[in-house]
Amino acid sequence: MKSMTALGSTALLLLLGITAPIGARTNPHPAQEKQERQEKQEPQAKPQKEQQAKPEGQQQQAKPERQQPQREQQQEKQQANGQEQQRQQQQQAKTQQQEKQQQAKGQQEQQRQQQQQAKTQQQEKQQQAKSQQEQQRQQQQQAKTQQQEKQQQAKGQQEQHAQQQRAVNRSPQERHAEAHQQQAAWQQNRAHNWQSQHQSWQQRGGYNGYRIPENRYNGSFGSAHAFFIYSQPVVIVGGFPRFQYDGFWFGLVDPWPQYWASNWYENDQVYVRYSGDGYYLYNRRYPRDRIAISVSLN
Repeated sequence: MKSMTALGSTALLLLLGITAPIGARTNPHPAQEKQERQEKQEPQAKPQKEQQAKPEGQQQQAKPERQQPQREQQQEKQQANGQEQQRQQQQQAKTQQQEKQQQAKGQQEQQRQQQQQAKTQQQEKQQQAKSQQEQQRQQQQQAKTQQQEKQQQAKGQQEQHAQQQRAVNRSPQERHAEAHQQQAAWQQNRAHNWQSQHQSWQQRGGYNGYRIPENRYNGSFGSAHAFFIYSQPVVIVGGFPRFQYDGFWFGLVDPWPQYWASNWYENDQVYVRYSGDGYYLYNRRYPRDRIAISVSLN
């Protein structure tokens, strides 16, 4: 038993002796041993880090693969937005072009209307000037005609006044001879059917001639103041006989009845009377008949 114990102790010592020098060789210094241990651990850690980093790389590689559809969608969206923006710009440019064309067309139409209006105004001015010239010409012609009429009227009045003066200054014998000379004018005014041919002043629209003053009328006119026509001055004016009495001149407006004597104006007594609507000449031989007459001062 003791021998076995001794052998065991010897073996243990030998084992310790062997292991001690080895430990003394490999670890002469503790710090160096620690560094060597770390260096041995680093290669082992590096593969672990690489193994740990490798999944991250794979993750990073997988991430772009996931992001690629989003990028494509974003690019498509941007492309669609660009196309829409381009379409809107084209539409806007087209609208602006149409507006410019419409504006130009409106300006052309306005210019055409202005030109037409100016042309119309020019034509109106020309027409107005032409009308004014025509009106002026007519006025000048009218003034000339009126002047000629006035001159003719004045000449006729002078001639009539001269005839009246000659008639006033004639003797009864000369007046009797003149009655025969003027017989044609008297016969020309003889009616063919006096009842249908003669007209009263009312039928003629009323008397608008000269009115004898009342005091003169009462003193020289009416049935109480009869006279012979050819005892007074007589003239023929425009084919119609006119005679003077008490300073007034009387002209026959009506024809005289065909059944009166052919020389009544020379042999019958007559008188002037105002009968409600005008002056009339009455023949005492035919008191129911009356001839419309006009009155004037000259």
